[in-house]
Amino acid sequence: MTTQDPIYKTDALIAENIEAYLEAHQHKTMLRFITCGSVDDGKSTLIGRLLYDSKMIFEDQLATLQADSRKMGTQGQEIDFALLVDGLAAEREQGITIDVAYRFFATEKRKFIVADTPGHEQYTRNMVTGASTADLAVILIDARKGVLTQTRRHSYLAHLLGIRHIVLAVNKMDLVDYDRTVFERIRDDYAAFARSIGIADFTAIPISGFKGDNITGLSANTPWFEGPALLPHLEGVEVEDTRDQAGPFRMPVQWVNRPNLDFRGFCGLIASGQVRPGDAVRVLPSGKTSKIARIVSLDGDRDLAVAGESVTLTLEDEIDCSRGQVLVAAQAPLEVADQFEATIVWMDEAEMVPGRAYWLKIGTQTVSATIHAPKYEVNVNTQEHLAKKTLDLNAIGVAVVTTDRQIPFAPYAENRDLGGFILIDKHTNHTVAAGMIHFALRRAQNIHWQATDIGRAHHAAMKNQKPAVLWLTGLSGSGKSTIANIVERKLARMNRHTFLLDGDNVRHGLNKDLGFTEADRVENIRRVGEVAKLMTDAGLIVITAFISPFRSEREMVRGMMQPGEFLEVFVDTPLDVAEGRDVKGLYAKARAGQLKNFTGIDSPYEAPEAPEIRIDTTETSAEEAADLIIARLIP
Repeated sequence: MTTQDPIYKTDALIAENIEAYLEAHQHKTMLRFITCGSVDDGKSTLIGRLLYDSKMIFEDQLATLQADSRKMGTQGQEIDFALLVDGLAAEREQGITIDVAYRFFATEKRKFIVADTPGHEQYTRNMVTGASTADLAVILIDARKGVLTQTRRHSYLAHLLGIRHIVLAVNKMDLVDYDRTVFERIRDDYAAFARSIGIADFTAIPISGFKGDNITGLSANTPWFEGPALLPHLEGVEVEDTRDQAGPFRMPVQWVNRPNLDFRGFCGLIASGQVRPGDAVRVLPSGKTSKIARIVSLDGDRDLAVAGESVTLTLEDEIDCSRGQVLVAAQAPLEVADQFEATIVWMDEAEMVPGRAYWLKIGTQTVSATIHAPKYEVNVNTQEHLAKKTLDLNAIGVAVVTTDRQIPFAPYAENRDLGGFILIDKHTNHTVAAGMIHFALRRAQNIHWQATDIGRAHHAAMKNQKPAVLWLTGLSGSGKSTIANIVERKLARMNRHTFLLDGDNVRHGLNKDLGFTEADRVENIRRVGEVAKLMTDAGLIVITAFISPFRSEREMVRGMMQPGEFLEVFVDTPLDVAEGRDVKGLYAKARAGQLKNFTGIDSPYEAPEAPEIRIDTTETSAEEAADLIIARLIP
């Protein structure tokens, strides 16, 4: 090591003036980057090489390496480098990385956070996670294999997620004898694909992560390559701040801090713009306005806060503002809508079900949302738009998203924080998709709720009853329709105003266009739920008899109703008993393969977990069941 070596100069500075070193280190710029590519392209090996060759590993990592080296009685680059790679391998399960492994290191010029993501196709979700906050993507390609489908998928996603700096690292050049023609062929193949998806520029570098060629400096094994080497390129990339400090002020409210009655602060990360005391702001989606009274930080009150900073703001007026709402410049508000066109990256093994309700998390807000059937799916290899009825694992498509309330947003191309969202399965709590909003639909802006003078309370009072939905669910042949009919007859004798919606009957009219696929079943229940909601608005007691096999859709209908108005009645009949009745001959057809997607045979039934009423039809007659239901409805 010479006195000109960066690590020597760093060590000398630490020895001479630790405060100066810390000050210099604190003000280094930060680059977040991701390594991605197909399986066994060498991502973890490359990161190990960067950590070792940078000579700026954090102390705990370095101490571990040195201790392990002493235990094994070995020294030198080979053991240190191997231990680094092994440390990454320890985060693998059954031979593959299953999560995003983050590593932190620094050089004399810059600090880095690198995300090592799996190459396996089933873990594309992890690549999306790492890329969502990255400034640069290193796309690795095995020189022996060339451009693969996973290479294209990761490149497409990186571009889609707003990463504008791409490095094409053609790895394992040592295994192709550093052949220039191999590198140039791969570079040209990738360039053609990159142009097709809108990547205007990228930097191609021939490397060997294992041997260290062209990592920290140019290699003698590739005299035909003029540079740059990988690490100097990473040190020199100009990183744009993804949060626009010059744009209009926007801050999603993370939480409300009220330690006492004299203080009420709204805490959050400023997504764009800047704010000063006295600035006029608006709370979205409510539209209420006020002015900034104070900007509070850990260092005390401030006169200015800008994008990328976390602060607490107080307002001059006591207006309603809570987690999930957005504070914006009063004269430059965000759009607010409940229908959007968005790109969806589906990341769950279970396919997307159009019409099913998912949790949508955008910024600090979580709302219920449904995804319509895709407009198209994108073929990542050819960019062709494919006609699809759903999206399966790793599919990328464009679809309309509808939320259950209006939310403030910005197109993803303008602001990642306010335009990107994730979808969460309501029952498994798994993240199933990531999405990027393009724009709000015009109908979301042009259709407004028309207020009426006579409301649901007046309708109910005229009928002298409380509206309700009695939702009978169970297998075909369980006795739902029989019980529902008896319930309505008994309620009629009590002068109650009712309406019975039966599963077979609505398929003769309202839902005659629907089949029995999972998506059609979801839409069937959604429509019935909307009709039932209108009927409760009219003050009626609505009785339904539907198999309604999926918990998600039953919960969706519950969410449409006023609290306490939805009573789930599980008509619990064992499959063999229901099949033994088979009054319509449907089970026999299903067993013979003449009736597809039949619940209980080749389509699942998800029994209620906590119904308001459970009827065991092996012990309770239809008449007795009706009396139990009415007793719960009218105590």
